[in-house]
Amino acid sequence: MSISTKRGDHGKTNLPGKKRVSKSDLRVEAYGTIDELISIIGFARSICTDQAHSSRLKEIQRELFLVCSAVATPPGEEIPEITTSVIEKLTTDVHKLEAINGILSDWSIPGELPLTAALDVARAVCRRAERRVVQLRESGEKVADNVLAYLNRLSDFLWIAGRAIELAAGANASLRTDPGKRWTRAW
Repeated sequence: MSISTKRGDHGKTNLPGKKRVSKSDLRVEAYGTIDELISIIGFARSICTDQAHSSRLKEIQRELFLVCSAVATPPGEEIPEITTSVIEKLTTDVHKLEAINGILSDWSIPGELPLTAALDVARAVCRRAERRVVQLRESGEKVADNVLAYLNRLSDFLWIAGRAIELAAGANASLRTDPGKRWTRAW
């Protein structure tokens, strides 16, 4: 059996359960963006020299394969469950990192270090994946429970993990040189 089946040569692909859809289908776009996120986190992991961070990123990649499968699976098929425990673990990780003395509590400029730049790219793709899943749900399609919560929490984790790594390295990626200056209500 070859991965080169030629079945996708005309812009169609199979969802789990053999349902054939266009490669531009919202479900395909959503799980394709999650697949992209898995690869970007893999890149971040490949340049990470800290074993604890690397192990956690690999664990997240494994979780994302389950999330990807849950998004790819159409109603009527057995949809993998995204447990609240994986979301709670991410939430706990975020809270631990937020509690680090001196952690950045401001917007940051991506690119201070190669690893944190990769994590910032992953965060941006994670946010895009979240938007694609919202589009899918708003189109009337069923989306597995907890997918959006997982992606939302993961983007928080990716951002704060980058800031913790920068802090440990003595890097300053703070957006503002004058912390009292506000450009918009959001900032």
